[in-house]
Amino acid sequence: MTIHIEELTFKCIIGILDYEREHEQDVIINLALDYTFYQDYINYALVANHVKTLMKDNEFLLLEDALEKISLSLKSKYPSIEKLFLKITKPSILPDCKVSVSETYIIES
Repeated sequence: MTIHIEELTFKCIIGILDYEREHEQDVIINLALDYTFYQDYINYALVANHVKTLMKDNEFLLLEDALEKISLSLKSKYPSIEKLFLKITKPSILPDCKVSVSETYIIES
């Protein structure tokens, strides 16, 4: 079974530049998680809220650090996850494009 959460959009502090540390900016999260349904039920609303809360509470400097923290947290909270794709996008940081960082994690049992 795969859960997709697409375009989870909110504002938070993220980045290393001075103005990124002073003002919240738009962030978009996309994720897909594979899990075995008969072993566990994963509530996608709770996953979305968990990711959003992690991002807001941690005020990450780097997108890469945010990806790693979210991955570790979801793997710990939902041990039935077998594969996880995460993508974080900053849609407004550059005037002519969206910038994203993504990673696919294969979780070993």
